[in-house]
Amino acid sequence: MEQPPAGSGSGDEPTAPPGPSAPPRPERGSERPDQPAATTPRARALSPLKLAMVIAVLALGLAFGAKAPCLGTYVDDAGVSQLDWRDGSQYTRFCYSDTVPLYTFNRLAEGSLPYATGWVDVSSGKPKVRYMEYPVLTGLFMYLNANLTLGWEAVVGAEVPVIAYFGITAVLLALAWLAVVWASLRLTARRPRDALLVAASPLVVVHAFTNFDTLAVAAAVLALLAWARRRPVLAGVLLGVGGALKLFPLLLLGALLVPCLRAGRMAEFWTTAAAAVTTWVAVNAPIALLPQTAAGWGEFFRLNTTRDMDPDSIYYVLRTLTPWPGFDIPPFPPGEGPEVLNTVSLLLFLGMCLVIAYVGLSAPVRPRVAQLGFLIVAAFLLTNKVWSPQYSLWLVPLAVLALPRWKPLLAWMLVDAAVWFPRMLYFAGPPDGIPAEPFLHTVIVRDLALLLLCALVVREIRRPEFDRVRVGGAGDPIAGVTADEPDRWRLRGVRVVRPARPAPEEPAHVG
Repeated sequence: MEQPPAGSGSGDEPTAPPGPSAPPRPERGSERPDQPAATTPRARALSPLKLAMVIAVLALGLAFGAKAPCLGTYVDDAGVSQLDWRDGSQYTRFCYSDTVPLYTFNRLAEGSLPYATGWVDVSSGKPKVRYMEYPVLTGLFMYLNANLTLGWEAVVGAEVPVIAYFGITAVLLALAWLAVVWASLRLTARRPRDALLVAASPLVVVHAFTNFDTLAVAAAVLALLAWARRRPVLAGVLLGVGGALKLFPLLLLGALLVPCLRAGRMAEFWTTAAAAVTTWVAVNAPIALLPQTAAGWGEFFRLNTTRDMDPDSIYYVLRTLTPWPGFDIPPFPPGEGPEVLNTVSLLLFLGMCLVIAYVGLSAPVRPRVAQLGFLIVAAFLLTNKVWSPQYSLWLVPLAVLALPRWKPLLAWMLVDAAVWFPRMLYFAGPPDGIPAEPFLHTVIVRDLALLLLCALVVREIRRPEFDRVRVGGAGDPIAGVTADEPDRWRLRGVRVVRPARPAPEEPAHVG
């Protein structure tokens, strides 16, 4: 395998591989990045793991505080306490959370079983039977929390049950993000303090409790940890679980495919992919096949096929700020959606995946899994017709693992988090809201910031000597079964090149 050129080893200068006098490298898995070298009580008290957890708890506390203004109540004319979301205050106070309206909208307050209980929605002007619109495990998570709320109400009492529901949900979502921080810390190898940015991300403060996405992020990062520890079946199971929460974790299979292709370890890739698909099918089959829930199970797919472009998408920006009318002109016939937009967004995503695959297969050194995963998920968000603001949480651990550079990462996170505030005011409408233009301008800045991060990641893939994770000749901490394997081949232009003397990848270390 071709080695990166040598250099000075600091900042943006090339870093030299260790010379003959370098100390022996520890055995794979022996380096524990969450354990400091010092053993004094002060050093132990400030270990990266403890510090990361403290910071994460503080960030999650701020996240809860940001939603707290939406948990106020008032007494209506009938003398009944109600959640105070009058006059669009959930938008003007920037505390909106999907978890609150979904509690009533999905009939969870009645203890109804998701996917088996439908209701008639007349918001579009035409009656339509609706069901739970989330993937199976997310729907069952909501159902579990609703039943816990009923138990809380029976034992302790709850004047406004949805407040108890939000509190229970927030606790479990917070635990999921703590799992993300823990797994990220294990995956940062010799740079454990990089995981502090996962713990302290502004996106966590704004979106940890906006929806249920921390669950899927936890499954995705734990799957990467399982792969790093050479447990392909467990990695696949966790990706399948993540896919049953939100589909995006399944995209990470693409990040595993490229290094397995180059290293000739396709058996392990297919094992992981089979485990992921089997797990996803096993979770979904009972709901999809039972006559009582079959119609409800398909709601997630129907909704995502028939819904129009989201206000946070680049397509909505173009349709609103330019004369372009869009690919499809709403309203759409019943049961149909923006077919051209669906096709274009899918083809754009697949095209970007092919570009990412080429970058990975032609790079002088095998790209790191996190680099490929970040690029794939970023491509999905940039080309998809829906980019709900909390989807940006998907990128946080991947970005930190792919590009451990605090300044550009923090700048992107702040810009992305800032989109929330004009978005809420846009949704508030007159007289307290703002027009679409200021909100859409922040969406453009967010997309440009993400594209800049993608460019930096591609630069480090093409020029691995600039990759801070590889300083000192270290390998990919998430390489897993490919860690000690030489490249069997790579692309050079459109030609397949096979090294005459394959050089093994440097051993990777994971906690």
